[in-house]
Amino acid sequence: MFSRNSRMILRKCQLLSAGKNRWLSSTTTKAEEDPAPLFFSKDIQELLKILTRPDPKKVFRTRKDGHPIEDPTYKFMTDEELQASLQKAEQDLQQRLQMPPVVKERSPITDIVSKDPAIQGNDGSKYIFTDITFGVNDLNRLIVARDPDGTLRKASWDERFRMNQIYFPVEGREMFTPKMFQDEQIQAILERKDYEFILDRACTQFEPDDPEYQRITRLVYDAVDSQNDYDTLRSTRHYGPFLFHLVVTKNIDNLLYENITREFIEDAALLVKLFHKIHETSQCDEVSRIENNMEVIQKYIDSDAPKKGKLNSAINAYKELVKTRETVAEAVKKAHGLD
Repeated sequence: MFSRNSRMILRKCQLLSAGKNRWLSSTTTKAEEDPAPLFFSKDIQELLKILTRPDPKKVFRTRKDGHPIEDPTYKFMTDEELQASLQKAEQDLQQRLQMPPVVKERSPITDIVSKDPAIQGNDGSKYIFTDITFGVNDLNRLIVARDPDGTLRKASWDERFRMNQIYFPVEGREMFTPKMFQDEQIQAILERKDYEFILDRACTQFEPDDPEYQRITRLVYDAVDSQNDYDTLRSTRHYGPFLFHLVVTKNIDNLLYENITREFIEDAALLVKLFHKIHETSQCDEVSRIENNMEVIQKYIDSDAPKKGKLNSAINAYKELVKTRETVAEAVKKAHGLD
């Protein structure tokens, strides 16, 4: 689930994306890049949702998250009640698959309100003043700090986090960063391939613009890609941001190879279209008009793929497999006198 702060960031990014749907030019520095407008654009969101391939069995599976497991209930329903229940289940599925926002990493807070050297040395402790008005969003809440040297400044992100958590605690969030996110601990969890567990926990503990959150998600995404463990995130809310990361970093060849070898040809073609939309290549418009999935994939391999040989081999093997199946099907028809 998203925290109050996350929902505020999400709303702001959606408003921003309504007026800006184009990726930044190649001349833009990394520090200036803001993925939010593109991530929240309608076309990108539609592609990411399709590629997630929601599987109700996986979405509604029993999870070991500390909550008690409820016994199943059985009901007799009319057709109208059944349709209403199915519609409610679909809404619940979409809510559970709501993707964590991909936003720009926040900058440190360095604003100074005033300097009062006359009170320097009056106290050796730092004081933090927090507006605890009910209903104010944590992101906009006024929090300032008075340092021992007399400087009155806006509170840092860490100070804001602790004050908000003290007065308006978020369920499941700890006051200090859990040890599981330390390098030694997180590597052990990655080796167990508990990727979704790490990402869910990161969403609870951190805000999406927190540098620590973005470090952890990149670490998990790179581990999933290097181990080809795509099915662990497929049909989860994290698969869309994971795809977005791979496309933005131009690192889709391994996933594309997996799609081809597993005969997910439509997914492979949609992944290529996502690549062209995000990077706005010269072939973007042409690729969007091509209906043949194999042609879309081949165009990417010929023009943009770093691993052309590997992908071409996969394409040739798939074509040979399709040809063999067609030959067998024709032979079966002749054997049964259906030709």
